[in-house]
Amino acid sequence: MELIEAEDVAEFQRILRSNRLIRADFSLSATDTTDPKTDEVPGLQGELTVRRKSTGQTRQYLISDSTSWLDLFRNDINGGAFVGQDCLQVRHPSSKPQKTNH
Repeated sequence: MELIEAEDVAEFQRILRSNRLIRADFSLSATDTTDPKTDEVPGLQGELTVRRKSTGQTRQYLISDSTSWLDLFRNDINGGAFVGQDCLQVRHPSSKPQKTNH
């Protein structure tokens, strides 16, 4: 069993596409933090770092059976995280604000 399953990566890519973000601009790095000394059979636990290469922005998410890093990532994207220059509106120097006479 992997920390990040193939269907999670597919959903991650769908989230990026639906927000017009390019998969190649993001990296995923997972660290397994499951305690190997426990006698119980817990689910895998870990930390996931998502990094946007073009901006250097990163977010970390906990991975476990009780959390959905994809939901947290989706909320971050919808909240404006990972915004870069490609998402900013640019005002051209020739477009000056119009003066109005009152």
